[in-house]
Amino acid sequence: MGKIRCPLRPASMTLTRDRPEILTPPEHPPACCDQQTITVPADVAAKTRQKHDYPSAAHRRSYARRTGAERTFSTTKDPASNNIARGWTRLMGPTPLMLWLACLLAVRNQRILTAWDARQNDNARRAAAGLTPTTRRRRRKTLASLAATTAPP
Repeated sequence: MGKIRCPLRPASMTLTRDRPEILTPPEHPPACCDQQTITVPADVAAKTRQKHDYPSAAHRRSYARRTGAERTFSTTKDPASNNIARGWTRLMGPTPLMLWLACLLAVRNQRILTAWDARQNDNARRAAAGLTPTTRRRRRKTLASLAATTAPP
């Protein structure tokens, strides 16, 4: 790693003399000195290990579920539609709170389904009139559109 000088690694001996040097290397060096890579068994850190390899499509699909979960939490906590701030109910204890939260999530789901149904009906009405369905406006700019602008944004 370029930190110490070791006779078992001839490339490390070209480092400057201000680096520490191993004067008596072991006859049977450990695996970290003898090979380029090491293999970590699956049972090491199994609790925190990711299910899928990082850049794979399976990892992206699995991580994409996080967006839905975060959206659920944010709409549940949104004071414009729900209010679960401190003191939102006078009942105390886990059982009444869980019942109220179950009701809150049911109402949230009904609100989302009603909005989805209204969008579907609007898209069907527009399709019957020969119009394209409405789409949300893109907020992010592409690199090509940013490069095409001559004036600063």
